[in-house]
Amino acid sequence: MKTILILEDDPYQSRLMQRLLERADYRILVESDGESGLQTAMAVMPDLILLDMGLPDLDGQTVAALLKGSEVLSHIPVVVVTAWPQDTAAAMARAYGCEGYISKPINAREFADQIAAYFKPDAPTG
Repeated sequence: MKTILILEDDPYQSRLMQRLLERADYRILVESDGESGLQTAMAVMPDLILLDMGLPDLDGQTVAALLKGSEVLSHIPVVVVTAWPQDTAAAMARAYGCEGYISKPINAREFADQIAAYFKPDAPTG
């Protein structure tokens, strides 16, 4: 079973993502701030990290830079989940070495399939 770490400070968004992904047989961990998310990532080594850009302590760009700059964590795919405009989200995801992005509001019907695509050998970049 794949483990996904959700870094999201909006309780509604994190619960929605968690429910949709648990139904798709993923193990889900949720943290609501960047510092806790980094600690959990180090402790658990998830298979994928979903990263909101507007976290309350460390912004998403800082968290992405720390994850991708870490020898231990840099191999973990990071997908930005943001309400930013698509062009901005795509540029930011590339700039920080993230594997892609998903726009908010998420589409409940497509979300689990969007996430599953990141586990395929020819994973999307955006």
